[in-house]
Amino acid sequence: MRTLIVLTLLAFLVMTATCYESHESMESHEYLNPFINRRRANDFIQPDMRLQAISQERIRERSKAPREHQREMCEDYYPCELYAYRHGYAAAYRHYFGRRRAK
Repeated sequence: MRTLIVLTLLAFLVMTATCYESHESMESHEYLNPFINRRRANDFIQPDMRLQAISQERIRERSKAPREHQREMCEDYYPCELYAYRHGYAAAYRHYFGRRRAK
C-alpha cells in the first residue's frame, strides 16, 4: 500500500512537471487567429531586396572566372568529373575539352 501511494505521488509530480503551461506560449497570439491578411503576408520579405538579389546573382553569373567556367563544364560531364577526382579539374578539363578549337 505504501508503494502505491509513493508511485501515485511520483506520477502526479511527473504529470505536473511535464504538463506545465508556461507564460511564453501565451505570448504568441497565433492560437487566436492562425491566418494573417494579405498585406502582412510578405512583410518579412522586402520586394526590393528580392529584385536586388536576383540582379546580383545575374551579375555574378556573368563575371565568373575562366577556371570557374571550366570547372562547371567538367562537373556537368560525368567522365570528366571522375577524371578530376583523381588528377584535378585543370588536368581533366585539358584532357576532355582542351583539344577543342574555337570556330
